[in-house]
Amino acid sequence: MNPILEHMTGLHMLTDDVIAMDLLMNAKSGVRNYAMAVTECATPEIKDILMKQLGEALDSHEKISNYMVQHGLYHPYQIPEQIQLDLNNIQTAMNIPS
Repeated sequence: MNPILEHMTGLHMLTDDVIAMDLLMNAKSGVRNYAMAVTECATPEIKDILMKQLGEALDSHEKISNYMVQHGLYHPYQIPEQIQLDLNNIQTAMNIPS
């Protein structure tokens, strides 16, 4: 996108780390939703389909997490560093024009 348009729309504030964290949070939400759906299904056929989808959602979450760790965007084992990243992401999100 054109830098002028990025600035006008506020998209210049969507840095890779913000986008990646949003993707990770959505992946976690998908895992949670599939897991809940598995416990609510009425037939074995539906349960099998949902279990397959849950497995795929877990695989996607793992890939996203690994990418973020490898690129320094996520520090699941270094809490102080992760807290600082989260605070930076919050500040960036708050500065995006609405």
